[in-house]
Amino acid sequence: MIKRNTTLMAAALTVMTALPAVAQDKMKIGFVYPSPIADVGWSAELNAGRLAIEEAFGDQVETVFVENVAEGPDAGRIMNQMAAQGADMIMLGSFGYMNDGIALAERNPDMTFIHASGYKLAPNFGNFQSRNYESSYLVGMAAGDATESDVVGIVAAFAIPEVIGMINGFALGLQEVNPDVTIKVVWLNSWFDPPKAQDSARALIAQQADVIYSLYQDTPSVVTVAEEEEVWVINTSSDMKEYAPNWLLASQIADWGPYFVKSVQETMDGTFEGTAFWGGMADGTVDVKSLSTSLSPEAMAKIEAASAAMKAGEFHPITGPIMNQAGEMVLAEGETIADPDLAGIDWLVKGVETPLPN
Repeated sequence: MIKRNTTLMAAALTVMTALPAVAQDKMKIGFVYPSPIADVGWSAELNAGRLAIEEAFGDQVETVFVENVAEGPDAGRIMNQMAAQGADMIMLGSFGYMNDGIALAERNPDMTFIHASGYKLAPNFGNFQSRNYESSYLVGMAAGDATESDVVGIVAAFAIPEVIGMINGFALGLQEVNPDVTIKVVWLNSWFDPPKAQDSARALIAQQADVIYSLYQDTPSVVTVAEEEEVWVINTSSDMKEYAPNWLLASQIADWGPYFVKSVQETMDGTFEGTAFWGGMADGTVDVKSLSTSLSPEAMAKIEAASAAMKAGEFHPITGPIMNQAGEMVLAEGETIADPDLAGIDWLVKGVETPLPN
């Protein structure tokens, strides 16, 4: 299912050091991925963005990447090595790369950086977020229609704001179709742990969950378990229909190519600014693919209407009245959550049974 990077970290650095010298007029761009590059998943879509840069700029750029880089000291060493080797720009593909990345950006003001999912900014350090809560709302509506047990399970990576926002979007979409559903979450505290993800999916199924939401699991591990156990499954980042031809309910997808290309062009032009990019349904950064034909016509009509409204900028899924798990009003009637609040969201909506981890 995945192409594992079996090279040790030290060997990866040696390989990077051994790369041929790049002509002075070529822009060198480094990419740091938190998991192995596979045919599907988060790192696969980030790498598709790298390939889009190569296609757009040809021999004007030279790209290098290191995959399966743990957050922490390993990531810090890799990105510092890239800078020392003359990288003009670095893409940091995980939330936990943020602090090392912004420190490196402050020491290297002539470089530019784009960072996934974080909240810190500097003149040469931007971040990119996807409005995945929009597509999460749509697949939540699908889950609400598909469940018969009224129990839906989520295998979630980390309790960071992006993931919390997606769970909330999913829950609100689900409740729009089926307000009686119980939502259970297993927190993995990992972006990449296929055995633990599979065990978590089976544990949720044992608790009567008949729809499983694989939220930022970077392999089809949860998807294949659902196919084996004959329960519906929803996944993120890539279309995983081939791994669950019978039981995939929907896939959320992301396309980073246009944003990556734009950031490279701005770096070349000297116009790059460290801002927060939020891509969503309206600009095609996120979407839903492979919706099951088993969904009812009524559910499909609701999903299509909500999708069209989001693309037209007429509907925000996280709009009040919304209460959190403690029964407190967090968004008043008609109040829509602002992007800065989304970037730091630390509450789950009422109806999600499992609390946030400490």
